[in-house]
Amino acid sequence: MQRTARGNFMHRFTALIACCAVGAASSVIAAPPDSLEQRFDAQIRPQEMSDWMKLMASEPNHVGSPHDKINAEWQLAKFKEFGWDAHIEEFQVLYPTPLREAVELLGKKKFAATLQEKPIPGDTSARAKDKPLPAYLEYQSDGDVTAPLIYVNYGMQDDYKALERMGVSVKGKIVIARYGAGWRGLKPRLAYEHGAVGCIIYSDPADDGYGQDATYPQGPERPPQGIQRGSVEDLTLYAGDPLTPGIGATKDAKRMTREESPVILKIPALPISYGDAKVFLSALGGQVVPEGWRGALPITYRVGPSAPMVHLAVKSEWSLKTIYDVVATMKGSDYPDEWVLRGNHHDGWVHGAADPLSGQVALMEEARVLGELAKTGWKPKRTIVYLSWDAEEPALLGSTEWAEEHAAELKQKAVLYINTDGNERGFLGVEGSHDLEHFVNEVANDVTDPETHATVAERARAKIRMEALAPTSHDPQVVARLKEQAKIAADPTKDFPIGALGSGSDYSAFIEHLGIPAINVAYGDEGKNGGIYHSRYDTWEHYTRFEDPGFAYEAALAKTIGRMVLRASGSDLPIQRTANFASTVETYVKEVKKLADNRREAAETQAGLLKDKVFALTADPTKSSGDPTALKAVPKVDFAPLDSAVTRLTASAKTYDDAFAAHAAGLSPDAKARLRGLMLTLDQTLAPDNVGLPVRPWFQNLIYAPGRFTGYGAKTLPGVREAIEDERFADADKYSKLTADALNAYSDRLDRATEVLNGK
Repeated sequence: MQRTARGNFMHRFTALIACCAVGAASSVIAAPPDSLEQRFDAQIRPQEMSDWMKLMASEPNHVGSPHDKINAEWQLAKFKEFGWDAHIEEFQVLYPTPLREAVELLGKKKFAATLQEKPIPGDTSARAKDKPLPAYLEYQSDGDVTAPLIYVNYGMQDDYKALERMGVSVKGKIVIARYGAGWRGLKPRLAYEHGAVGCIIYSDPADDGYGQDATYPQGPERPPQGIQRGSVEDLTLYAGDPLTPGIGATKDAKRMTREESPVILKIPALPISYGDAKVFLSALGGQVVPEGWRGALPITYRVGPSAPMVHLAVKSEWSLKTIYDVVATMKGSDYPDEWVLRGNHHDGWVHGAADPLSGQVALMEEARVLGELAKTGWKPKRTIVYLSWDAEEPALLGSTEWAEEHAAELKQKAVLYINTDGNERGFLGVEGSHDLEHFVNEVANDVTDPETHATVAERARAKIRMEALAPTSHDPQVVARLKEQAKIAADPTKDFPIGALGSGSDYSAFIEHLGIPAINVAYGDEGKNGGIYHSRYDTWEHYTRFEDPGFAYEAALAKTIGRMVLRASGSDLPIQRTANFASTVETYVKEVKKLADNRREAAETQAGLLKDKVFALTADPTKSSGDPTALKAVPKVDFAPLDSAVTRLTASAKTYDDAFAAHAAGLSPDAKARLRGLMLTLDQTLAPDNVGLPVRPWFQNLIYAPGRFTGYGAKTLPGVREAIEDERFADADKYSKLTADALNAYSDRLDRATEVLNGK
């Protein structure tokens, strides 16, 4: 599901939740003997991963397809061959599949969109005999509507504000939006909220196609007939099966009805190709769009409405489908009830070579080599659980249902969850829990980049510094943050920063629902997979030509995660370091305080402009326009609880890290056990039971969450930040206190751990 390794990496530096780091601490845990990691690396076989990807991507892999089940059963057999204790866990989830679809331009020049992609000459995977899922948006609503068409740019909140000022309403209309600037599911949701009766989404070549590079098969980018499939379930409310929020979707689970589910879209929606979109956009009349709304199609972009009517129809088969999670376990020798979790999904929208199998074959190779090490006598101290998820693409179904079903046990035993999704050539990118930031740095310092032969940490630092020189964002806050990160990255005594997690992949249920620390890892930014994302052309042939020829970065990913698993599973001590987390939270608090100040200033400025009729006097009298909606006055938000909590957190984190450096190595086995027990559930203090975020209590982590209007993008201190952004100022005060309480609980746990380290 996740956008691509390239997109993930760039998001680290441009998203609203980028973070800062503090000075590098001493080693969290002792690295395994060089010989062990060297033996692991020596057994990684890139050709084997390529062969596995070719096999697993040889036929369409979507949920309910025969090959999806075949792949699960094949992996089960391989895990057992590797020496793991493995089984398949099944869940029954709501998964609609299309029966009938239509997107048609009516009138004198009738035109029907082609909702299936043609095979590509020379690509033996995207072949005529395949039966891929047609153009489809999972969890849209059935419907049959005919209405004029309106172009809404990316279909985000600011676009609707611009339309309002233009005097353009989408009520009763079908909207057409281009992919980009936000998660796809927000586009039809916002369209519905503004009164639209249907939504069409296309990939404009300015963002995804010939505007970027040559199109496939000559180059890597999306061809004119390429279509991006995807889910539009409202993942900002909860992830997983739409009918069983909070509980595993087992055979006998209590389910709500489809009509009761708040995450299923209320209007029909479909994706189309930019080759077909050109016809529909050419039929639009009305105003010429603002400059920033213009794509790369050879047309004059207009807002609309269209003179001819547009017909949009979708009919799906709504039934429960069986999904197949493959679970492989290697029992720990010393601490079997402490689990190191490693996951990736195996389902795709069609062939799924890059997304997700580039991550999946690395996972399989790691498991194979760990099995080989076990045959020579090595055993992990902690239990290792490898997880191959099904049904990630529709709505993180496999991981969420498994995590919900095993929630109680996971809260007692899970040390961390390590996730991958897509992977390609380029730089190491990591997002996740910031008390794992130093752990990530330690591993990255010991992995060699296959092309430059520097460490992957050195390349990551260099990338951060370069991003600050030429930022792609015009947001002053983002630019300032990039510069601060560059300073940190340039200092070898400090850890390079990792990003925060939002949603879009299988870590969500672990970190955001259960409070289990998690990281997402990928290499990227140099491969070229964005143009075939979620299309029929995400094939082994495309991957081996444009994304990671030779599978060098597949090997780098396996070595990186392998080291993480070896170190986390082989340690007698906790893996968290807390000073980086404290510094990061301090940064987040500064950001939300600045956000409140900026919103207050903006509201006051706008009020003055409205009073003096500035908008009316500067508007072009020949064009429809109006005043913007008045912003609410921003009261003073009570940040005192947060300020106090951060001050305490900073002190507690430093005291703990100092005590750990001084005393951890010399602790008795009993003291080590007590320390691990305290730190095992440390991060769960950030996701207190029975609190959750406003409107969406499934998201319980008060530090990290996907944004209501960012989709995959993270919101940090989400209860406070979004309350300010959404003008719910009473909630801002409320969540300032609730978040402070969670941070104080985290500090309480640290203080108790420090006492253990100091021999008390």
